[in-house]
Amino acid sequence: MKSFEFLSIPREEKPRKCGITMVLDKGLGLETAESLMNISGEYVDYLKFGWGTSIVHEQDIIRAKVEMYRAHEVTPYTGGTLFELAYKNDKLEEFFSEAHDLGFPAVEVSDGSLNIPHEDKLECIRKAREDGFEVLSEVGKKDPNLDKELSLDERIEKMRDELSAGSSLIIVEAREGGKNIGIFDKSGNAKEDEIDYILNSFDGDRILWEAPNKDQQVFFILKLGNTVNLGNVSSDDITSLETLRRGLRGDTLGKI
Repeated sequence: MKSFEFLSIPREEKPRKCGITMVLDKGLGLETAESLMNISGEYVDYLKFGWGTSIVHEQDIIRAKVEMYRAHEVTPYTGGTLFELAYKNDKLEEFFSEAHDLGFPAVEVSDGSLNIPHEDKLECIRKAREDGFEVLSEVGKKDPNLDKELSLDERIEKMRDELSAGSSLIIVEAREGGKNIGIFDKSGNAKEDEIDYILNSFDGDRILWEAPNKDQQVFFILKLGNTVNLGNVSSDDITSLETLRRGLRGDTLGKI
């Protein structure tokens, strides 16, 4: 039983269909990660092994972390940059095989750093699904100048296509910093008109909004409620975000 639980807004238990939290693992040690899951694992739904970090750590460590996360009912998955590297080097079969061997139940498919033809990306999503993976796909570019070339209608069309191809969630790109990219301006403020436009055209429950900064998390919770799906959350901010979702912090107290 939680302390002072009678004062908390209840949250849906896992496996959740909404109110999803995706956390970014930038290279946590096994003991640190396990300690984190022991205290906060119930608030985490997905755990992304960021970028290509899996390459620079021993397989046994990655395998042990994946197993540990899954034991806490957290879905660990490989970052999109790792997929793009495999695509660039024509090593997708080897990539899928090793991801299976390491125990990953899910992969991210993205084209944020490479120019991957849209039909090729859709085919990669289908192949990953056929190979037994859950797929999260990301729409948007990591270069702000290239990202701005995508119109809202183009983003929405890509999101729909990728959902139809088999993605379970569509990630809206914001990178780790959450500034000057996608739905955030140079100061990290949300472009509310653009978000409304997306939500009027696409099922919000199938969107995972990257919102690495506290103010962004507060914005989405106040706008869309505490069941909004949020991603790229720092491992240091798991408890912070959960308190925001439950109205246990001044930013959301009495407002949800």
